Amino acid sequence: MSKVVIIHENMDWTKHLIKRLEELDVPYDEWDLSHGMLDIEELPEKAVYYNRMSASSHTRGNRYAPELTDQVLTWLEQKGARVINGTGAINLEVSKLKQYLALQASGIRIPKTIGAVGKDNIIEAAIKLNEFPFIIKHNRAGKGLGVRLLYSLEELKDYVNGPDFEDSIDGLSLIQQYIKSPDGHIVRSEFIGREYVYAVKVDSSDGFELCPADACQIGPDGEVIAEESKFSIIDRLPEDQIKGYQTFMNAQGIDVAALEFITDEKGDVYTYDVNTNTNYNEDAEKEAGKYAMLELAKYLKSELDAL
Repeated sequence: MSKVVIIHENMDWTKHLIKRLEELDVPYDEWDLSHGMLDIEELPEKAVYYNRMSASSHTRGNRYAPELTDQVLTWLEQKGARVINGTGAINLEVSKLKQYLALQASGIRIPKTIGAVGKDNIIEAAIKLNEFPFIIKHNRAGKGLGVRLLYSLEELKDYVNGPDFEDSIDGLSLIQQYIKSPDGHIVRSEFIGREYVYAVKVDSSDGFELCPADACQIGPDGEVIAEESKFSIIDRLPEDQIKGYQTFMNAQGIDVAALEFITDEKGDVYTYDVNTNTNYNEDAEKEAGKYAMLELAKYLKSELDAL
């Protein structure tokens, strides 16, 4: 019997989808690629393969999971399997620079960004950007890890030459224009099957680690990190913005994603992140009566029925 196969490295983020698949009686399996092997002479079994590999896997000790997943997805595609969020998705998931280039190619405005390897080049990049304040972030990150707002070159020099400097796992740091939101919020727009589901407004006033998943809001000892939800589902986005994001997803071969953007004080929209391993905030969904993981399970079921 055909089934849905979920490719992942983190059951904490996968169990919510499994719950919804079980509610719909969808046959499934989960393929943990935190480790494993690939025999390219084999043929994949008949299934719908859904990739949920995360750029932040290294923060959970799964350093090479994206690299293995990239090979597996290439094998699946070349062998003719039905893959959702295949090589196009993993290619952008692990590189923000590639995200920005792809967004630009679809006519979507992004913040000015310079990539650099090495501390001296990071400082040179900030000099070249010549905008203050500015952001330093990892090229391969997830969950907003490694993002800092800096106000001067001196502050940057102290950071990169000090004990707190945190290099990207791929060695590539980004120096980026800081876009100031008038109300301190960013917006995360959710798409499933390249169709718009909803947008969620996120309070970023306390920092940049903005993972919406339940597991991100609970500390290692089980304590609640934030008592008040930072997430709230808002009205539909402008249709031209939705169509622009759909054009981008079509061009890149991405089926399920969240695109995050900031609107500045002049009303200009800057898209700064593409998350192809998207998670959803339970409290915000209950408040709005919208459940994206259920919609995702329905989409996977429809793809399975079409095999």
